[in-house]
Amino acid sequence: MKMNDVLQWVGCLFLIGGHSLNALGPEVHPWNIVAFTLGTLMFLIWTIRVRNAPQMTVNAVSITLCVVGLLKAVG
Repeated sequence: MKMNDVLQWVGCLFLIGGHSLNALGPEVHPWNIVAFTLGTLMFLIWTIRVRNAPQMTVNAVSITLCVVGLLKAVG
């Protein structure tokens, strides 16, 4: 399996995990944000590798919001 495929599938699994944790409720906070951050990071790395500028923009904004959310959750 190629690295780009691995990045996308790992990102996919983390994002599914984040949504699954969201469905469980606030007691799993901030683990849902951690899962979203890891999934978004995988997709951001992939978009840099394939030079997909629109998706890179989405992922850069998403990762920024994830970091803000994590800082608010732990701090």
